[in-house]
Amino acid sequence: MLSYEAARAKVIDVICARRCAPPPPTETIEFADDPSRVLGRIVAEDVRADRNYPPFNRSTRDGFALRAADAAQPGAKLRLIGESRAGVPFGGLVEPGTCVQIMTGAPLPRGANSIVMNEYARIEGESVVMEQAAREGAHFILEGQETRVGESVIARGKRLSYAELAIAAQVGRTRLVVAKKPRVAILSTGDELVAMDQTPAKYQIRNSNNVSLAAQVALAGGEPVMLGTAPDNLAELRAHIERALEADVVALTGGVSVGKYDLVEQVLREMGAEFYFDAVAIRPGKPAVFGFCHGKPVFGLPGNPVSTMVTFELFVVPAIELLSGHQPDPLALLKAKLAHPLNEKPPLAHFLPARVSWPEGEAVVEAIHWEGSGDIGSLVKGNCFLVVHEAKLVYAAGEMADVLPRRGLF
Repeated sequence: MLSYEAARAKVIDVICARRCAPPPPTETIEFADDPSRVLGRIVAEDVRADRNYPPFNRSTRDGFALRAADAAQPGAKLRLIGESRAGVPFGGLVEPGTCVQIMTGAPLPRGANSIVMNEYARIEGESVVMEQAAREGAHFILEGQETRVGESVIARGKRLSYAELAIAAQVGRTRLVVAKKPRVAILSTGDELVAMDQTPAKYQIRNSNNVSLAAQVALAGGEPVMLGTAPDNLAELRAHIERALEADVVALTGGVSVGKYDLVEQVLREMGAEFYFDAVAIRPGKPAVFGFCHGKPVFGLPGNPVSTMVTFELFVVPAIELLSGHQPDPLALLKAKLAHPLNEKPPLAHFLPARVSWPEGEAVVEAIHWEGSGDIGSLVKGNCFLVVHEAKLVYAAGEMADVLPRRGLF
């Protein structure tokens, strides 16, 4: 049985070996009127600067532009000959003994090689007294110092967030080529499940996994394809899985344990699936399955909701990232101080519903009481998972522990 780290690495290695040679399909999106259209997408080609940035020597402070040699000592008095402001440069030349008032973002006038900030100068009539010695090169950025024309400002494979969209706008790229979102088929299994808008009988439950997985797929950059519920029946389950395999990735929930009606592995095996693991040393989520069927990555996730959510984050997210042309990010484990002692059972790693907070500026994490992997309410009370590794299962209060944030909350 693999550790969760080894199982995650196996997903990445197998998909890279089997699917990563051809680049993902792309689409071009105009986003000038609605940047949210490309938010979170993976850019499929380098975005390059259309000119030098800044395109001129640009002031970074409000103050006075001058020749540093003219104010080598505090107390120098220079004649004020004009101003330079953002969008309206000073058209003349800063000659010896003169200075120009300058605003943040304005072009540095010709002849100037330093700026003295307003805080260290005072105007006296038509002159300015510099109360601080000038330093050559102070408080301005040279043309092209940030980016040179033709330089890549967004590398292919980068996920687009607000900073990336800002620099795309800066270089005039209102249309971006992005990878198409991988389509992720979501199929729950189980005779006990009914749709969420139905009234369940006493021994039935509403299907919450389809909803949570659709949200997790969207947060990971995929396109959810919700296929409802398949009954615990070999023929009908096979028909549902065949339909699911029309997508790029298949995420099945339920039917992957060892019970009489856990039929998912049997059906996939009959369909020619190749399996890479069918159990992982974690709680919740031990009976997790990963394989390939008809050239598509297939994940069998445990049916209990918390198990489904944990195993999706650990194993399906990197698959979605790879099929989007994005190198999977390492698992985003943070460090936090334990509010209480822990003593978990071997030989598994544990992902416990928890809440992390910063009461005095330091991260503190507290596990939330839960009733097992069917207890969704425990997750709602928290904002993360407290990760207890196999190698260390006993902690004292105040020790540092790993925390996995819930995607979308941080």
